Amino acid sequence: MRCQPFCRNLAGFPQNSPAQSTTMTYTHGSALPSTDDVTIDADVATEELTGTAAFDAGVGDMPSWEELVAQHADSVYRLAFRLSGNQHDAEDLTQETFMRVFRSLKGYQPGTFEGWLHRITTNLFLDMVRHRAKIRMEALPEDYERVPGTDMTPEQAYNVSNLDPALQKALDDLSPDFRVAVVLCDVVGMSYDEIADTLGVKMGTVRSRIHRGRSQLRAHLENQATSDEGAQLLLATGR
Repeated sequence: MRCQPFCRNLAGFPQNSPAQSTTMTYTHGSALPSTDDVTIDADVATEELTGTAAFDAGVGDMPSWEELVAQHADSVYRLAFRLSGNQHDAEDLTQETFMRVFRSLKGYQPGTFEGWLHRITTNLFLDMVRHRAKIRMEALPEDYERVPGTDMTPEQAYNVSNLDPALQKALDDLSPDFRVAVVLCDVVGMSYDEIADTLGVKMGTVRSRIHRGRSQLRAHLENQATSDEGAQLLLATGR
């Protein structure tokens, strides 16, 4: 079963996040040819597969490392940014993801390469969150005073990521488990089965996290809407 987006804008993030470590250019919003009244020959479609998609389909070799990175770096960075909410962590997660891929590539069996990347990126993000939580619990003294945050302003966040600032802030306010579920479902477009496989949890857990995450996301947006026109627009265009 495919996920139904919480709101149209959540699944409609502009796709050209600036993966600084790559030289590829991603253009979002390009008009796609209509497939109305067009019959697609399955053999022809298979022959047109390239890169890791061709390898997964059994009609091509695994591409070179340079080609693999060029094909997937942008999507990995995009997912990492939506999960972490900031450019620095997104770049670190992207680099670590490809380091893991490089070490494990010889053992990869044809399946869904992009899904494999999503799984690695997501698990690295959750590991990062758990590690930081452990450091905070073990290292902070009782008299610790919180230092004012240096988060990017909404304008800076938009310039860096081209994501709606109100929506990214609402995502950042979710707990990591809920944020991962909502992002994988409503942004990446994965099915419940795929999310369950990626996270290693039961289907019921996935459904619960998505439902609760969406509820909290709406609550955060409603709270922002009292002073943020962007949040008001997101709520108005949602279901």
